[in-house]
Amino acid sequence: MDLTYTTEQNELRTTARDFLAARLGAVSAAEAGARTGDRELWRELAELGWLAISVPEALGGIELGLIEEVIVAEESARALLPQPWLPTVGMALPLLLAAGDGETVAAIAAGEVRATLAWAEPGGEARLSDGLSEPLATRSGGETVTGTKTWVPAAAEADLLLVSAERDGARTFVVVEAGAPGVSVRELDTLDRTRPLCEVRFEDTRVPAAYRLGGEGDGWNVAMGTLAHERAGTGGIAIGLRAELAQMVRTARQHNPDALADPGIRERIARLYAQVELTRLLNARALSKVLKGERSWPEAQLAKLQWSHLSQALAELNVDMLGPLGILAKGGPDTPDGGHAAHNYPWQRYTSIGAGATEVQKNILADRALGLPRR
Repeated sequence: MDLTYTTEQNELRTTARDFLAARLGAVSAAEAGARTGDRELWRELAELGWLAISVPEALGGIELGLIEEVIVAEESARALLPQPWLPTVGMALPLLLAAGDGETVAAIAAGEVRATLAWAEPGGEARLSDGLSEPLATRSGGETVTGTKTWVPAAAEADLLLVSAERDGARTFVVVEAGAPGVSVRELDTLDRTRPLCEVRFEDTRVPAAYRLGGEGDGWNVAMGTLAHERAGTGGIAIGLRAELAQMVRTARQHNPDALADPGIRERIARLYAQVELTRLLNARALSKVLKGERSWPEAQLAKLQWSHLSQALAELNVDMLGPLGILAKGGPDTPDGGHAAHNYPWQRYTSIGAGATEVQKNILADRALGLPRR
């Protein structure tokens, strides 16, 4: 596996880092999610080609590859880019490409559209009804969607919702305009209000026949087209974790320097740094397999488990390094780093569920990697 970058790829990294530093300045992790509504910044990302890195030029993309997509993902994570890049570029865009929806892909590439994937249900499928209905656009024919989706990222900012619906036990993906009649979005009451996840309800929401992605019942095959790109998007996670650790040390040095002389704290810092680097290499190995046309497991599942563990371990270490200051919330006169430690400690509990629950990843490893018998 070759982990070196070409001259052009290194230039892309430098360009991305310089642009984000100049455009964003210093963004704290506690505040990054509050700036996701900046449409001007979204259009600037489109002008740079970052919304369509691996999209063909004919559809408005720059037709590079997954390596370049990972580079942008890493630098975006380093700078805490406050935009729904992963839901749109890492999840929705490859699904649209796999389904052959060139018109919507071109709109995303131009910075005109944000999209997200509505997949998970709180207890039941979103159902696709039979029959014809009036179209959302100037097309004839169509269907209606009724049901609820939960844990939908960036739903409040999205223009389009890519909805996995069910009929007769088979999944079908349809595109629903976020402002269509019958669509309601409710922000979920999560521990971190700066990165809202949403519940989306559909009440007889009309969907034109032309808004179906793939064939009837072909939803699972269409969804598989997103996985490699989603992993590319999560390739920036390790870089984000490393940046988080570096910021934690800087904050402790400023507010509680004696903690850094504690041998136990120093050992935890060193151990976590090594594990973050291991996670980066696992992501790189998974990406290498994707580029060779191979499946990205078990590396992808192992990297996800590492992300969950490290995110929580870093949050715990941050509070320990700051001592009593670590539990001060944002707004207090003596609160370090905008209250990030107190904010992040409960927030990182979600990583046991996000991007695939820990139990699910372990089951995949047990079944496919280790070949353990099922009960």
